[in-house]
Amino acid sequence: MEMVDSWCEGVQNEKIGSIRSILQAFRRACHYGEDQGDNSAPKFSVISGSVLDKVMHFVLKHMDRVLRQLLGAPSFGGKKETISELRLSKPWKRHGNLMRIYLANALHMITEMTDEKMIAFTIHRARASAVFLAAFPSLLRKYVKALLHTWARGRGAMPLVSFMFLRDLCIQLGSDCLDTCLKGIYKAYLVNCKLSKSISVSKLQHIQFLGNCVREIYVLDPQNAYQHAFVFIRQLGVILRGALTEKGPKSAKDKRQKESSKSTKKQMEKSYQKVYDWQYIFCLELWTSVVCGCSSEEEFRPLAYPLTQIIHGMACLVPSARYFPVRLRCVKMLNCIAEATGTFIPVSSLLLDMLEMKELRGRPDGGVGKAVNLFSVKQVDKKTVKTRAFQEACIYSVVDELAKHLAHWSYSIAFFEMSFIPLVRLRSFCKTIKADRFRKEMKDLIHQIEANVEFIKSKRAGIAFSPNDPAVESFLQTEKEERCSPLSKYVATLHQRAQDRMDALDETRLVSSM
Repeated sequence: MEMVDSWCEGVQNEKIGSIRSILQAFRRACHYGEDQGDNSAPKFSVISGSVLDKVMHFVLKHMDRVLRQLLGAPSFGGKKETISELRLSKPWKRHGNLMRIYLANALHMITEMTDEKMIAFTIHRARASAVFLAAFPSLLRKYVKALLHTWARGRGAMPLVSFMFLRDLCIQLGSDCLDTCLKGIYKAYLVNCKLSKSISVSKLQHIQFLGNCVREIYVLDPQNAYQHAFVFIRQLGVILRGALTEKGPKSAKDKRQKESSKSTKKQMEKSYQKVYDWQYIFCLELWTSVVCGCSSEEEFRPLAYPLTQIIHGMACLVPSARYFPVRLRCVKMLNCIAEATGTFIPVSSLLLDMLEMKELRGRPDGGVGKAVNLFSVKQVDKKTVKTRAFQEACIYSVVDELAKHLAHWSYSIAFFEMSFIPLVRLRSFCKTIKADRFRKEMKDLIHQIEANVEFIKSKRAGIAFSPNDPAVESFLQTEKEERCSPLSKYVATLHQRAQDRMDALDETRLVSSM
């Protein structure tokens, strides 16, 4: 310990001998317990746990600052160009290898240690020297691979500190590692999305965190990211096309028609399951968030159209009440794209078609049933479809999403024409629905739509420009910023009601699990 203390004091005074000695000791500490392949006697042997801790913590805490001073680098941060200039200097030619030794052994700790807190601390401290990896391409590739692993598989603080390290590398080193990160982070995200039929709240939150990280990386350089996003979205489109083009037996006169029919049905179900899979759903939600986050970038806007087509195709793939949860998730995604890009997407038909199915229009014959969280499952069983709880969850969700869709266009000069068909179909539903509470719910929505129609008609009466005039863009701009339309106010109350339902559902689950 006395020897280590003397090194630490020498390091603080920038004595090169002390720096070299403590880095050699750091290497021995990082490889503690490993066999030496060259059978050579090491200069140092760590014989005390306290000495090992002292060496490792001191190096991780102070070595970035010390080496920056020794090499004449900026006191923090830096850019790739700065390192390129620094490599031509005399201090780098003399002592640049010390930075490589420090970073290489820190990487060894990250990949070989099992203590999660120590790994997170090592990543956090090594992150300060991220820019110096520009001088060591092979080491940079190893760091990116290791950080993607700890980001995707780690627990506690590891995913966050790993992502911050990766983000710094992409910002500071640019093209040297950006392409690798864009590919690698999406593939690591895919691995985490392989789930069973239902999903827990904690797992959903973790996947949402990972998705936010992927989006942050992709928005750093939209022009570069577009190429990768296009390829990955196209892959999703190919999977959907495969499910849509599955066909039955070619000949009705085939002697094995029944057998062929059964095998074809199984094949079709298998192809549908590739689409109605958590991994596929979460990938679509990821690209929705990326496209919405980059909606102001000209490079990314063209991706909104194919993504919308894929989402719409997925929503219509199996028009069955069992897959209503998937359809509602698709509607949420489409509403997000429409709001972010300012493009009209006819999602109302997806919702109104649900109301015309017998499972929502008729009286349920499966009893009350358990409360259903439609956003934690991708499909429900046949018994659940017949329950009152399922019918209630679906109708309330349809009202919420339809109101959001119409509220977004509630300031449009064409709202009167846009809302005509939804009003007709909603009134038809009110006449046939048996339950009074659902009829009242629909009448409230109809009343708000009609109030919004009158709101727009009163504002339209005083204008003098035609529908194709550029002045249409500024129509009710002030009211839109203040969100004062009848539908906007109604959506705010619906949002609060939906939140209360989710809180009540979480409390019910908690009580039942105790």
